[in-house]
Formats: sequence, structure tokens, C-alpha cells
Amino acid sequence: MASLKMKDIQNMNKEDREKKLKELKLELIKSKVGASKTGSSKIKEIKKIIARIHTFNKSKVKKEALKKK
Repeated sequence: MASLKMKDIQNMNKEDREKKLKELKLELIKSKVGASKTGSSKIKEIKKIIARIHTFNKSKVKKEALKKK
């Protein structure tokens, strides 16, 4: 799994971000099951990417709310 940077997230449309978020959550669950074998570095990276997507989505919502006012 490659790291997903903020630039990449910004270039995605809303549907792609939601799809990627679902994929990452599923991958996180699978990684937690196999964590005893592989270690937790993969889990940390997945959590960081999920947090980036959530952060971007929230900032996008706030910007849209400010534009409406």
C-alpha cells in the first residue's frame, strides 16, 4: 500500500474519497487481524491516511459553509 498524500486527496472527487475511505477501513480491519504476524507499522500508516481524508472532508465542508454566508 502506497502512502496517500494531501495533494492526491485534493485531486480526488467526493465519490473517490468515500470509496478510498471504505477500502482503507476494510484494510485496517484486515491488518489488525494479522498484526501479530506483521507488526503495527502498517496500521499506523492506514490510520494516518484515514485521518487525512477526514480532515480534508471537514475543511471542505467548513469552506462551503463560509461561502454560503
